[in-house]
Amino acid sequence: MMRLAIALLVLLSVHFSFAQECSADDDKVRAAVGRMLADYPQSALQDIYKSFFQERFGPGHIVADTAIAASCLRRELETMNSAGNLLYEPTGVNGAYYRVSLSVIKKGIVSFDLYFSAFLRSVREVKAVDAEMWKTEWAHIKNVIDTMPLDLPNYAEETAAIEKMLAAGHYAVHHSRLYNEHYSPHYRIIAKDIFEAELLPLIEEFYGK
Repeated sequence: MMRLAIALLVLLSVHFSFAQECSADDDKVRAAVGRMLADYPQSALQDIYKSFFQERFGPGHIVADTAIAASCLRRELETMNSAGNLLYEPTGVNGAYYRVSLSVIKKGIVSFDLYFSAFLRSVREVKAVDAEMWKTEWAHIKNVIDTMPLDLPNYAEETAAIEKMLAAGHYAVHHSRLYNEHYSPHYRIIAKDIFEAELLPLIEEFYGK
């Protein structure tokens, strides 16, 4: 009888700890979504998805030809008129990666060479993420978003489109047309450790922080 009581207490303790952990994770998701919409109120569900996706997958692609990648970056710098609201912002919940605006190059805060090097090294840092685990993680994030009093455009349609995309084995999305029209994003994804050690001090020094 005593063993049964102890086993029951252990089970209840594990369940309580798990519930607390989930609750904490849910709060982090709500805070992250709230931050995204405060910074970019003209966002759609796919823009929120994109931020969480970027935290897990980083830059999301392999740079096979660095010369072509550098040329594309220079061309984008030459043609851009503006670049979003912020110089930098964390992705997802914990900010494993940062979106770093090309404006830091335009303003002379960070050199082209350092920025491009940081980007390339971030690509090399990317670790493979299990696709099924990501689908499960997104389903949890989406469940939390469903509980929030948001008024995202075309919510049902975008929910179905993301589900269809994941079911087909595809995972990356572009920003929504609404987001692009309002914010004209121009950035690259930089790993947190590289950004905070090499780029952030230059930004803070530039602005006298």
